[in-house]
Parts: sequence; C-alpha cells; structure tokens
Amino acid sequence: MEYLNKLNPIEAAHLFINKHFPNCQGALLAGSVVRGEATETSDLDIVIFDRNLLSSYRESLIKFGWDIEVFVHNLTSYKDFFESDNERARPSLPRMVSEGIVLKDEDIMNDIKKEANDLLNNGPAKWSEETIKLKRYFITDALNDFVGSSIRGEELFIANTLAELVSEFVLRTHCKWIGSSKWIVRALKHYDEDFANSFIEAFDLFYTTGNKNRIIELVNDILRPFGGQLFEGFSLGKL
Repeated sequence: MEYLNKLNPIEAAHLFINKHFPNCQGALLAGSVVRGEATETSDLDIVIFDRNLLSSYRESLIKFGWDIEVFVHNLTSYKDFFESDNERARPSLPRMVSEGIVLKDEDIMNDIKKEANDLLNNGPAKWSEETIKLKRYFITDALNDFVGSSIRGEELFIANTLAELVSEFVLRTHCKWIGSSKWIVRALKHYDEDFANSFIEAFDLFYTTGNKNRIIELVNDILRPFGGQLFEGFSLGKL
C-alpha cells in the first residue's frame, strides 16, 4: 500500500534506529508492513538487539510520522522470550525475528534468525492426553451454556469463549501454533484454509442471524475423534 504523508517504513525504521539505538548490534523491521498486509492504522514493529542492555523491555512511541512498537533485547534475553512463546504456543517474538527485514547486523542476525526458524519449524509441544481431556471438558461446558442460553448478550460472549477454546483445541491437537485476536484466523488459515472458512462462516451465521446450529455441529465434529463431549466422570484435583 502507499503510505500517504508518511516516510517509507524502512526509511523511518532506519532513522529511528540511528537516533535511538545507534550502538545496537542488530535490528529488524517486522510486522504487517513487512508481510505486505499494512493498513492505515498499522505501526512499525522494530526488534533491537543490544549487548549493553541489562534487561529487555517493550516501548510504544510515535516517531517520524509512525506509531512504533519497539522490542528491545540484549544478546541473551530474547532466548527467554523464545522459550516462553514456545511454551504458550504463541510464537510472537520468533515470528517477528523470522519474518523481519534486517536493518542492522554486526554478525549476529543469522544465528538469531536460525534459532527463530528452528523453533517455528519444530512447532509447539504435543498436548498430553490429560490436557486434551481437560480442554474437552471446558469446551463441553461452554457448548452446553451456549445451547441453553436464551439471553442475547450472554450468548455473544459465550460464543466468543467457544471460538477461542475450539480454535485452540484444533490447532494444538494438530501441533500447530495458536494466536489471539486476528492471529486466531491467521493461525487457522495457515493450518487449513477450508476449515478456517467453515469456522468463520459458522460463527458469522450466529452473529448475524442468531442461528446456533452450525457452531454446535462444528464443535461436535471437532470433539468426536477425541471421544466427543466430556462431562460425566470428569474430575479435577480429586484425591
């Protein structure tokens, strides 16, 4: 897209780095402007690597006509974030590093990018049978609330909960990365575009018409290979 009344994002990112982090050893520009998905409200996601920092931090600024989110790390702190993102199956920083355009590199970025790419390619850890059982119960509980509710305001938020729980279940039981907000849809499409479209259509039908049937069918189809809904006999913390 054209950036009306704004500097080119790469030019703006270079100016920002030169002014605020002139002594860093590495820097990347990531996010929607790199993926070609920028909108009028997109910001610049900039990742900094500076060996002189004591700890990592994140900061939001407006510079050179752009909203800028800067993620600042030393040469080891990013590893903790990689590990944390891996554990929660939401690889925010590894994805930024993997897709990012290198703006500055003092012979460190190849190794850091390789770490990110290896993590992304390996995928998140497989869910245990106990975790799958727990998630089936939570989905069943939300689905029962959804089916039984007749209060529109409550239905809307139960549907939101179902969408998050079910999308997580589908992706994690197939050892795929998950996301939040817009990244739920992106993660589903990356996994299976046809399924993602069916998922979106089922929830869109409910939100626009109040028809719950497609969501109910979708959830039951997803749970069926894992034993279906789970309520009877479920326990948690019982000695």
